Amino acid sequence: MNIDHLRHANPGNYWDWAVPFDAWVDAARKQQDMWDGYYRRARVPEELLERATRIGGKWRFLVIAEDWCGDAFNTIPFLQKFVDAIEGWELRFIRRDENPELMNRYLTDGARSIPIVVVLNEDNEEVAWWGPRPEELQAYFKSHKGVMEGRDLYKNLRAWYVRDRGKTTLAELMDRLEEESAGVHS
Repeated sequence: MNIDHLRHANPGNYWDWAVPFDAWVDAARKQQDMWDGYYRRARVPEELLERATRIGGKWRFLVIAEDWCGDAFNTIPFLQKFVDAIEGWELRFIRRDENPELMNRYLTDGARSIPIVVVLNEDNEEVAWWGPRPEELQAYFKSHKGVMEGRDLYKNLRAWYVRDRGKTTLAELMDRLEEESAGVHS
């Protein structure tokens, strides 16, 4: 799909071209079993559901990712399960590699790290974004990259994700939504 005319456009303009979770998983060329498995096993902590209910409103989460990305399949299925539980919330995906003009808006230390979750209000206006990893894990990654052998580093990242079960990602996104709903823009 050619969306060159959207270059430098509001990220919300990509929403209509983005695909829902089921279509994303069905089209996955890599790690389809991981996407599906994490989603089936995902549980959303009650306190996060309560926070979401207090915020209310209609929110859209535009995920920039690729299906092979371990950070994406370790976080986004939990977000999808969360979104499924809240009326008026939606999540869709757009591929990083097919949309460099969008991805370049959310570089991490100059890199196209994913996943990126762009939070849109009901008017498709960007209000916040998150990614590519929970803050604690990103700090660990940055402090150990180049110091620790890559295989060991990624093994430790996977172990952290298994222990966390998506909770930190969801909490960080809720923090951003609470800031937005309180009128504090990120």
